[in-house]
Amino acid sequence: MTSVQPIVVTPDLARLQAFYGRLLGAVEVRRFPEDGPTFFVNLKLGDSELGLVAEPADLTAPQRFALSVDVDDVNVLLDRVEPAGGRVLGPSTDMPWGQRVAHIHDPDGNMVNLTQTL
Repeated sequence: MTSVQPIVVTPDLARLQAFYGRLLGAVEVRRFPEDGPTFFVNLKLGDSELGLVAEPADLTAPQRFALSVDVDDVNVLLDRVEPAGGRVLGPSTDMPWGQRVAHIHDPDGNMVNLTQTL
């Protein structure tokens, strides 16, 4: 069996963990090490997992990935993005392939696509 887990490197692990928790209900399922300064946090989001790694990162460097998250209601979540520490890049758009999509940035500036099946 093969699986893939996205891992985001961040200079502020607590901030990013709080953002994904507040916006998407992400729940911590594991951290390493358990005692002392945390290096890795594994978050559960529905049926998916997202890893966060605490390391210095150049948040001005070009981004080469986007997280795409399927949600029940894109427009409801858009109102929660900025209070959670992220940034809304524009209104949601209904796409011809049957999805409503909104583009946001998490607090580190990573691209996140919120998608809803219509």
